[in-house]
Amino acid sequence: MATQQKAKRPNLFKRLGSFFVKSWSELKKVTWPNFKTVLKNLGIVLLVVLAFSVVILLADMVFANLFISLPGGNGWVWPWN
Repeated sequence: MATQQKAKRPNLFKRLGSFFVKSWSELKKVTWPNFKTVLKNLGIVLLVVLAFSVVILLADMVFANLFISLPGGNGWVWPWN
């Protein structure tokens, strides 16, 4: 049997340096959006978050009122009560 040596890895600092050099070269290839596109996408995200918040609020109110309406409940529940 032939003895096999483990392949030596470069030290930690050389590997980190190589990682950052490769990452920087990849970041230079990225096409970054302009400010107008960023604002448009931000508006879309905020509208979707608001819409889902309203849907979740309504579903929470419906389910809470269904459970409250069971025998022994106190009637309708509103978020501001």
